[in-house]
Amino acid sequence: MPLTPLRLRLLVASLLTVSFLGALDHTVVSTSLATVAGELGALEHMSWVVVGYTLASTVLLPVLGKLGDVVGPRNIFLVSLVVFLAASLACGFAPTMSWLIVGRVLQGMSSAGLQLMSQTIMAQVTTPRQRPQYMAIIGAAFPIAILVGPVLGGLITDLWGWQWVFWVNLPLGLAALALAIFAIPHIEPGARRAFDGMGAVTFTIALVALVLAVSWYPDPELLLSASLATALAAAAFAAFVLAELRAPEPIVPFRLLRNRTVGAAIALSAIIGVGMFSITAYLPTYFQMAYRTSATVSGLVPIATVFGMLVSNLTSGFIASRTGHYRAFPIAGTALGAGGLFVMALLPVGLPLWVPMLVMFVVGIGTGAFMSLIITVVQSAVPRGETGSITATTNLVRQIGATVTTAIIGGVVGVGVAALLPVGLDAASLTPQMVHGLNLAAQDLVAGIYRDVFAPVFFALAAVYVVGFVAALLMPQGRLSDDHEPASAAEPVPA
Repeated sequence: MPLTPLRLRLLVASLLTVSFLGALDHTVVSTSLATVAGELGALEHMSWVVVGYTLASTVLLPVLGKLGDVVGPRNIFLVSLVVFLAASLACGFAPTMSWLIVGRVLQGMSSAGLQLMSQTIMAQVTTPRQRPQYMAIIGAAFPIAILVGPVLGGLITDLWGWQWVFWVNLPLGLAALALAIFAIPHIEPGARRAFDGMGAVTFTIALVALVLAVSWYPDPELLLSASLATALAAAAFAAFVLAELRAPEPIVPFRLLRNRTVGAAIALSAIIGVGMFSITAYLPTYFQMAYRTSATVSGLVPIATVFGMLVSNLTSGFIASRTGHYRAFPIAGTALGAGGLFVMALLPVGLPLWVPMLVMFVVGIGTGAFMSLIITVVQSAVPRGETGSITATTNLVRQIGATVTTAIIGGVVGVGVAALLPVGLDAASLTPQMVHGLNLAAQDLVAGIYRDVFAPVFFALAAVYVVGFVAALLMPQGRLSDDHEPASAAEPVPA
């Protein structure tokens, strides 16, 4: 569905603004959490301000993806944007933590629609050949939000108050809404209009139970509840798979996995969540303990990582649009990711900080090379009526992989450090400030412990990227088409 150049630019501006707001809302809140919890008097529920947003956005991904195919992506996008702005307004007026958590859940639900429909709409109005550069621009919203979100959240909280962390969405969101109403064309939904209600219900139960189990396991008093939640999650996931295999129009189209291009792209998306997004949250802790840096300085390593992702994401998108070829990017990207994480596992502590910064920058370069590109590839490999569902599935495996692996790494680090610490040092109360105040021998001991605990984690994540490298090699050769009409066969145009 070709658009005039002006209308396409306005559409990209609207989708980029909205994607940035959705991604920013996930990061900007982090630095205001302590203030919010203190003013609302509910410190024990503080984590649910983040967990509620993440869980809601993950649960709704396959549901909204299918709805986009059924009723059209324009309708889902506009409704999601209105709900997002209303929820942002409500969050700022929250008098209690319960109110705020409900508002964050609504924000998360609507952000899933914004993220998915932005990618789906772009797939419908561009040719596969044009798509990578535009998808890379929209995809740049996520790394930019990671870079500026925490700083921006702190400045807004200090200068205007935590309420404006949410209210700042309104002027930009309203401008994006006005652009979207004009720029997004009417897109006919697919011919089939059935909806997989059983799949939606069982998936929601399974994912909620899984997240609750992961959050409860670290507390010994909640071990029984965590075990029951795990059993419920397993049963619900089994019911979900059966429902999807029987549904005429499943929200997660498993049958498309038989397509080598789709299967490889979804595997690569999972690699990003498992191998990259999961470790980023722990890098500051690692460098504060092992390299004895301050909290501020330790943030330079994840910043270098995300900057590498941003640069290569934009570069690979523009090159793929110019040449039409894409297979080399995930092959090279996974190789760089595997090599960089392998080097991280071998680095001795005490090196200048620029060394691990450079290594993680290379890992970011490798990951960004195929981060947005595989969305384009998988969209080009399915019929038009499946665009929303396959886009949702590709994003879903990435988020689930990141969520589960983040919890696993946290458990491994917590147990490993506690087991290796000498008598007199309590892992539960160990902070960077306390370690930096110890004598030099004790600091060296703690640094060595953290290095020994994190080394197997880096090795394991390097192995994950090796699996991604194999998946990239198995991806068929192909060339992105210059045709606006989607291919009827579920494979890209041969090279």
